[in-house]
Amino acid sequence: MFRKEVLDNGLRVVTERIPSVRSVSIGIWVDVGSRDEHPGEEGLSHFIEHMVFKGTRRRSAEAISREIDALGGELNAFTSREGTTFYAKVLDEHVGEGIDLLADIFHHSCFDAREVTKEKQVVLEEISMAEDDPEDYLYDLHTKNAFRTHPLGRPILGEVATIQALRRPRVLAFRDRHYRPSQVVISVAGNFSFEPVLKQVKAAFGGAWGQGRAFDRRIPPTLARGVRVRTKPLEQAHLCFGLKGVSQRDKDRYGAYALNAILGGGVSSRLFQEVREKRGLAYSIYSSVMCFTDSGLLTVYAGARPEVAPRVMGLVLAELRRLQAKPVGRAELARAKSQLKGNFMLGLESTSSRMSKLAKDEMYHGRHVPLREIMANIDAVSVDQLSRLSRELLDDRHLTVTALGPLKKKDVECAMQ
Repeated sequence: MFRKEVLDNGLRVVTERIPSVRSVSIGIWVDVGSRDEHPGEEGLSHFIEHMVFKGTRRRSAEAISREIDALGGELNAFTSREGTTFYAKVLDEHVGEGIDLLADIFHHSCFDAREVTKEKQVVLEEISMAEDDPEDYLYDLHTKNAFRTHPLGRPILGEVATIQALRRPRVLAFRDRHYRPSQVVISVAGNFSFEPVLKQVKAAFGGAWGQGRAFDRRIPPTLARGVRVRTKPLEQAHLCFGLKGVSQRDKDRYGAYALNAILGGGVSSRLFQEVREKRGLAYSIYSSVMCFTDSGLLTVYAGARPEVAPRVMGLVLAELRRLQAKPVGRAELARAKSQLKGNFMLGLESTSSRMSKLAKDEMYHGRHVPLREIMANIDAVSVDQLSRLSRELLDDRHLTVTALGPLKKKDVECAMQ
């Protein structure tokens, strides 16, 4: 059911036919995100994501919205640190209309100067909204704290000053530099006939387009160590602990996923049970892994009342040290493996998630990674591998701590000792 085609211009098309469903998800994945922006370009990838919906040569912004609603479908986009994605989900009978709509906004958006001015205000409101959400704001602070001056540490939404200074020529120049066939993967998953879809994709995305310049080489980051506290009058203290992670291509990534599941990746995890269930010190506490092309970051988040925040910090640090000092039991590892396999399989229940997996496999690995291979890699994670990863990833030498709320830096530093 999986097929891959490379067009004459280098653009890759990856597809998976699922005849048991009625939907089709189509995604245009561009290998450019916030880490690829130069100083003064912060937020341009995300801004382009907004602008493509503001009208094309054939359709106004209102017509775009009306058309996707009339199809009963979904048309949207998102930006990450390493990519920008435009996608549609439609009924199988409307796959042609979905591809046509995506191709139109991708290739023929006008980027009208008046719309650029208007959308700048929208993005500035989005930045303000993120700063009003303590957890979102903390993660931006935390990523910047962990990666410092490296582009991975920049906020995806951009900086206020950069957005205010944006002009249409700069937006178009950035787009021309990065939006090239060799940097694009088109992914299609659902109930469709391959040949008609490939023919339409070739017609819309084949041939010469883009500037054809060489892509900037990404430089791996170095994880910084230290404490950063942003004092803010909030009801809770919000805490992030950053530790060394692994890349998308690292052979240890399945071991890192298992380690994360044991540490704080679910309601049976050590941190959730110890901090919330046994002691009632936090409502939200969890760990997560971010894997990039060449690096990664393992993060623990907790939100707690200011007076108990030092105690929560102590418990988190104690759990990190316990994982380094004592091997994980076989029964606990077996539960983590079962959780991971269930999460992976349940996560592929929709055509949207299948479409995303196809594209990420191609962008990070250059091939389709079958589900059976993923399951085998999870099964292969061993107690010895977790012991080694705990020592390598959870070492205090890699620890960075970021706090937001009514806290002082000296109190956070004291709680870490």
